Amino acid sequence: MAIPPSFIQELIARADVVEVVGRYVQLKKSGANYSGLCPFHGEKTPSFSVSPTKQFFHCFGCGKTGNVIGFMMEHTGVGFIDAIKDLAQSMGLQVPEDERSPADRARDAQVKTVQASLTELLAKAANAYKEQLKLSPRAIDYLKNRGLSGDIAAQYGMGYSTEGWRSLASVFPDYDDALLVTSGLVIEKADDEHPDAEAKKYDRFRDRIMFPIRNVKGETIGFGGRVLDKGEPKYLNSPETPVFSKGRELYGLFEARSALQKAGYVLVTEGYMDVVALAQMGFPNAVATLGTACTPEHVQKLFRFTDHVVFSFDGDGAGRRAAVKALAVAIPFATDTRTAKFLTLPPEHDPDSYIREHGADAFRRFVSDATPLSRFLIDVARDGQDLTISEGRAKFSDRARPLWSALPSGAFKIQMRGEIARVIGIKEYELDDHWKAQTPATYNARPESNNYNNNSEKRPYDADIGQNSYKNKKWEGAGRFNKAKDAWNSSAGAAPGLRARGAPASREDRALQILLTDNAAWEQLSQRQHELLCALPAPHGAVFSWLDMQMHEHGAQSWGALSQALMGQSFEGTASKLVNLMPDDIVPDPAELSGILREMHRKDISAQMNTAAKSAGDPVAFERYKALAAELKALPA
Repeated sequence: MAIPPSFIQELIARADVVEVVGRYVQLKKSGANYSGLCPFHGEKTPSFSVSPTKQFFHCFGCGKTGNVIGFMMEHTGVGFIDAIKDLAQSMGLQVPEDERSPADRARDAQVKTVQASLTELLAKAANAYKEQLKLSPRAIDYLKNRGLSGDIAAQYGMGYSTEGWRSLASVFPDYDDALLVTSGLVIEKADDEHPDAEAKKYDRFRDRIMFPIRNVKGETIGFGGRVLDKGEPKYLNSPETPVFSKGRELYGLFEARSALQKAGYVLVTEGYMDVVALAQMGFPNAVATLGTACTPEHVQKLFRFTDHVVFSFDGDGAGRRAAVKALAVAIPFATDTRTAKFLTLPPEHDPDSYIREHGADAFRRFVSDATPLSRFLIDVARDGQDLTISEGRAKFSDRARPLWSALPSGAFKIQMRGEIARVIGIKEYELDDHWKAQTPATYNARPESNNYNNNSEKRPYDADIGQNSYKNKKWEGAGRFNKAKDAWNSSAGAAPGLRARGAPASREDRALQILLTDNAAWEQLSQRQHELLCALPAPHGAVFSWLDMQMHEHGAQSWGALSQALMGQSFEGTASKLVNLMPDDIVPDPAELSGILREMHRKDISAQMNTAAKSAGDPVAFERYKALAAELKALPA
């Protein structure tokens, strides 16, 4: 029997290791932890410690250590499965059993194989479309008339699908291969008049400019096709497949990755042609949604690459509605370090036409003057309301409340509450009293899990605390860490088990300790800080990259749950050792992590400056050096 890993992590997260261990060991409060006589070896002086913050136990005498499941196995002598069953039963939970047949398991194991086959097949089709573009003067003329160069077409892998109904038969000799239908390249249609007849198969994309859609790894996962002349639909996308989901992917993100860092922001548009046209005109940092409204998964993915997102929409009614939907999904991600802006073009323009009529500089100014999320939130809440009368202000308050409630806790949320109160013309405490007297606000915002879908249910948000409640817990001073350093230095000759109770050897180690034991803090870091940590040499960078994926997939977890997910990873030993090194009475201070990251950033900039300084006489390197020097000077002391 196999138990889903997600259930195991949930079980560990919900179990209290102090309560479970306390059933078998007499524990006594000792500072931040609990201590008692080790149940695994005979001793008269307690050396067995249980940490409620780490959700871990450790014996400094015999070295036994682990999470709540590990304790059950060690103490009761049962196996892994039985330990999970016993623990789940004590908590009133039903263990989901995987009773699939061997054949079912084999089929499920083939999913990744099928996905790999699909990406290979789609890549082959993309190459064929590119070759067909070279042979079509008509398609080439169309792109030239749209102002696109051969270089930009090559950069985005653009191609052309011919007018034939079965042109791909010359690319794939086995045109009846079921994977061609699964990939969305071929349509299979039954003959309604002759049900027994063989289904007809033909190419989905015919006589269209082809835009290959690539994931962040550069794999082709789907296509968008645009008609050259008049025809419907104007744009045709691949259907949902095992490798392609419109609600999760963004056109041009793979090509824009490096440009995002240089530009400092991402520009989200509505069409393929907008992306390539903007890239042609000097804006390679543009991406596009794939014929669907912007989703939380889109925004989440974008904020992994940059801290600044600018949404660009057409100026018509549909563009306005799309902007409001984008606001809905962007609000829960608007932390103190992330910004979102909203750019509304004149009704007669899209980004492509605007930049060609007014030029790149005018468009750049237009982008810089885009409406910040703070102002757009207010605009949406008061749309159509007369704020000169009480009824209009009351309606504005009702509209603003769920928008404000969806904001993450932080300075930005506090300021927005004051702004809303000022628009209404009341004091902040009066606004608080009014909102508290109402039923809980709801908003179609970020769900508890990071596994988003397009039908996210509405959930209540506390109007005072918001969703990042971990910030409200009581933090203790950073002085304890300094005491720990003194203890480390004074125990230079101590035995390994005692020496392990001291400070880490480097800033990188300490950052790992903090973020592994309080990983909710990861969400409060900027994109630049994420990149800095993930780019560290092994093993630190690998652990931070893994932690980033865990946060996206499962959200914040206790160390006990994280340690379970770590099993089998190449850096499991490094991470576990660092957490075990932590003295039990240390409580992380946000200022400590900020200081560590600031010094790491300073060190990174200095290293880049040294590299640039070695290229004497190179004007590009000199400009890079000056920019880095300015960045270094701007860092807080």
